[in-house]
Order: sequence, then structure tokens, then C-alpha cells
Amino acid sequence: MNRGEGTERTGGDLESQDWSATRSWVEKGLAESERIEDVTRLRGGWTSKMRRLSISGSGGRRSLVLRSFVKPFFLRHAEGLLSREAGILRLLGETDVPAATLVDVDATAEYCDHPSLLMSLLPGSVRLADQGAARRADLLAGRLLRIHQVLVTEETRPRTYQAWATPERVNPPGSSTRPELWRRAVDVIRREPPHYQPCFLHRDFHPGNVLFEGDNDDLRISGVVDWVETSWGPADLDVAHCSTALALLHGVPTGMGFADRYVAAGGTLTDKPAEQLYWRLLDALAFAPDAEKVGIPWRELDRTDLTPTVLSGRLEEYIQALFDRYA
Repeated sequence: MNRGEGTERTGGDLESQDWSATRSWVEKGLAESERIEDVTRLRGGWTSKMRRLSISGSGGRRSLVLRSFVKPFFLRHAEGLLSREAGILRLLGETDVPAATLVDVDATAEYCDHPSLLMSLLPGSVRLADQGAARRADLLAGRLLRIHQVLVTEETRPRTYQAWATPERVNPPGSSTRPELWRRAVDVIRREPPHYQPCFLHRDFHPGNVLFEGDNDDLRISGVVDWVETSWGPADLDVAHCSTALALLHGVPTGMGFADRYVAAGGTLTDKPAEQLYWRLLDALAFAPDAEKVGIPWRELDRTDLTPTVLSGRLEEYIQALFDRYA
């Protein structure tokens, strides 16, 4: 995880009862001279409670990140999510992907107050401003390609992707004046998924899960976080997810251009427009009606302009743009 995705000092958490067992679990894994000196809540997440733990000891200072699932829905799925992330972090430790190092995991809350995973702190910060978005999109495309090139064995291959939208569950914005557009989009994902060449997917790759360091010509990606949804599936689906996020964050043209950036970086996507439309809509429709799961964290990270109304409007415009290009 990162040091700059947005922080909130919560020193009182040192003695808070809601993580006393979790804290004991963390401390048992520290060196004998080390102790937890401070706790900071990391903002910008949706699925879990994130804390940065400042550790001090005779060997100096270091920071760790603690992910704990506390919401009822994610508690039900915590064992699978955290076990998957732990395995992926171990796998990525042997690659050039800048991911955190796993320290420990208690996916079933056997020792912790809540299912938890402890990992190293990555350098850098989330960058969500419109300024510099094009340069960051180029870097995102290149990094996503490298992720798709991660080699796995039968034993380390992640689960097959799961669709996050189904025709029955799509919820169009109540303010929409284009119901036919939404019906048309839903009809597209009623089809059987196109045939694809599978690869390693992050599955939730978007600007909120990527850390940057430097500026201008020195700008670089320093970390990629949140590997709980890592999957095996089509590169088109990962590209679709980042495209939707970019359209919501920076406007429809930025989102529409991301697939071209990915191909320019050396990536391969389906060349059939109907298949491209399927994968892009399968992702975009999961954000309806107002992209709440990214909108709330993004607003926490100072993008207060991204109101539900703005996001629902951009989502609808993006869906129309997809039909204009691929239908």
C-alpha cells in the first residue's frame, strides 16, 4: 500500500478495543525491540479498513499497512479475498510488478478482531487530478501490459474472472432521459461471453489503485495495490475497467482512448468491434447508477467535483460513446 493515498491521524486507535486482538497479532510478529508507535487511517478505499502502522525499534523505523475487512458483505467473503491476495503478493514477489510484500495474513480472524492482512508500505501516492492525466494514462497502459504478462503455473493461476454486472442487476440512473440506451446496453451483455485468450488480470486496475512518484519526465509508477480480485481472463476486461474509471475521473475522451494506449504499448486486444463492445459494457454497467464505489473514495481524495450527478452523467455519455465507436 501507499503512504500518500490520503491519510487521517488516528493515534487514539492505539488503545481502541475494536482492534486490540489484531494489534496483539501484529505485535507478535515484530522483532523483539519493535513496537507500534502510531496508527494512521488510510483514506481512499471502499472494501476494507486500511491502517498505516508506524513501527519503531532498535533497527530504526518502518511502516506497515494493515487491511481489515469490517463490512458485513466483505466479512462473508473475507477468507477467499484475503487468501487470494496473500497468494498473489507471494507470486508477485518474484516479478517486476511493484506490489507490496506480504508480512502475514489471518483470513478467518482466528487471531484478529476482523479478517486481516499485513503488508509492507509502498512509496508514492495516488494521483487523481485532471492535470497530467494523459501522461499517467500512458504509464497505466504500459504497467497493465506488464501485469498481463505475469507467468503462472497451474498451481499459481488465479480463479477465472467473475462478471460484476448481470442484466438483471443493472440499475440505470433515475435521472436518465435515455432509457432505450440502457436497454440496448443491457441487451449486449445478455449474450454469451466471446471467446478469449486468457491471461493474468489485476481485475481492479484503475487510477485509485496505482501509486506514482516524481513529476513530468521523471513521473513513474511506484506501486500497484489491491490484489483481492486478481483473476484469469481476457486482457480486454482489465482494459475495460481502467477505461471506465478514466472516463468517470477525467472525462469520456480519456476513457475512450485508453484501449488505444494499451495497444500502442504493445498489448493485444480483440479486433472485433462486437466483442470490444461486450467487454467494455460488461464493465461499465457495473458502475451504474452513479459509480458509488469509486466516487466516494475519490471524493475523499479531494475530487469533490465528482458528485453522483456528474459521475452518472459521464457514465451515460461513455456508454453512448461505446456504441458510437463499436456498434
